[in-house]
Amino acid sequence: MQTEKRYRVGIDIGGTFTDLVLIDDARGQRAVGKVLTTHEDPSEAVENGLVELLGQEGVETEQLGTIIHGTTLVTNALIERKGATTALLTTDGFRDAVAIGTEHRYDMYDVFIEKPEPLVPRSLRYGVRERSLDDGSVMLELDEEQVRSIVTELRGREVRAVAVSFLHSFRNPAHERRVWEILAEEAPEITVSLSSEVAPEIREYERTSTTVANVYARPLVEGYLRSLEDRLRRLGFGGSLYIMLSNGGTASVETACRFPVRLLESGPAAGALAAAFYGRATDFPEVLSFDMGGTTAKACLIEGGEPLRSNEFEVARVYRFKKGSGLPVKVSVIEMIEIGAGGGSIASIGPLGLPKVGPRSTGSEPGPACYGRGGSEPTVTDADLLLGYLNPDFFLGGKMRLDREAALRAIDKVARPLGLDTLEAAWGIHQVVNENMANAARVHAIERGKDPRAYPLFAFGGAGPVHGYRVARALGVPDFIAPLGAGATSAFGFLCAPLSFDFVRSLYGRLHELDWSGANEALEEMEGEGRDLLRASGVA
Repeated sequence: MQTEKRYRVGIDIGGTFTDLVLIDDARGQRAVGKVLTTHEDPSEAVENGLVELLGQEGVETEQLGTIIHGTTLVTNALIERKGATTALLTTDGFRDAVAIGTEHRYDMYDVFIEKPEPLVPRSLRYGVRERSLDDGSVMLELDEEQVRSIVTELRGREVRAVAVSFLHSFRNPAHERRVWEILAEEAPEITVSLSSEVAPEIREYERTSTTVANVYARPLVEGYLRSLEDRLRRLGFGGSLYIMLSNGGTASVETACRFPVRLLESGPAAGALAAAFYGRATDFPEVLSFDMGGTTAKACLIEGGEPLRSNEFEVARVYRFKKGSGLPVKVSVIEMIEIGAGGGSIASIGPLGLPKVGPRSTGSEPGPACYGRGGSEPTVTDADLLLGYLNPDFFLGGKMRLDREAALRAIDKVARPLGLDTLEAAWGIHQVVNENMANAARVHAIERGKDPRAYPLFAFGGAGPVHGYRVARALGVPDFIAPLGAGATSAFGFLCAPLSFDFVRSLYGRLHELDWSGANEALEEMEGEGRDLLRASGVA
């Protein structure tokens, strides 16, 4: 007898906790699980949390039909520069375009302006003799012997990933595809991404940057997702595993492995979807989403019941709040602003002798001092505990007891230099982090021409409701909303996400001279790709 697969699970890996939400579709019931994140191998926390949650609810793994998962693996790999050793093959004479970037200066008054370093060093950027023109015609045929010579050199230098981005390949991808064939013949162990597949759009710098970011993270993502699949298989899971994308949709593991750059901000995107869902359910189609977890806080505008989206994004900014100081990627993302202010954010004394919070965080290892896991730095969570916002006997549903004495010792490190008692210092930390988050949310709204006072604040995340009320007061918003089970709201957001993927083509020219047959051909091609993707994902 076949087991009825009536359950779905959303799993969100955060900087401190891994959250799980189990939905029983037959009864409309929900259960929540939460375990500490295991940073060495995040899939271990997924397994631990799933086993604990299913055991708690008396559900067999075989009854799970769908698991939807999000990860910050790609974002972290790009920020920390911990991806694969990557090479770039581009048109001869253009190998430095990825370093030159554009003429735009993100700070016109900074004479010592720092540009983001490309993910590929100059020594691994190769100019290939070939040339296609902007109409797709070939001016210079691909020098295949040179490509084979480069591949031999790449193998000797133990390169694991190669990005191929030729001039105007979005109009004619033939040369890129031939390079892929040569690499598959000569070095099948090397992972390859083509710009004509990853970002087939006009603008060489952005297209190349996106392709490099994609292949740079690809071996890491493939290894992680395959490891996760193995763990789930050993548990007896036979349903469908989907991965959250940055645009608010989901994709199969195969698609996520091929286009990992689409996973940027996948976790925060789920939180925005959940905020939109709750907003529609409570007749608030316009809300300001506020997600505060253990490491960061995020704000996002919801309008018409949907989060605002953008087709451009930046990663690994030199300065977090200076637009243009990061590496551009051409992917569809849910627009939000992020600030290094979470429950685990470390409080310190700034250069002017004033209290400062973040961006450094203790994460889950060792965690805030009150966790009793070896941490000694003063954090926002320690301050919240001393102020009475947290119940030391019922943290993590009663599974974890907080150490108030350890929190006192930690906060005292800030209190003494400021000449304050411990509670005054804790209140100061609480106020500073609230103002930082309110300012970030205000900037996010105003940059988009919106007045934040017109939006109710929807607060979630492990620390969201604790701080959300005072953030709402600082912003002057009309209403404050906090959901039940706020700490696992992002995990619930995964279960609100549809199967989705964006396709794009660039066609340019004067409108009255446009080749409409070419436009129709591009649309049909994208439709075909979409249908193929749905079939591969198990959708008829």
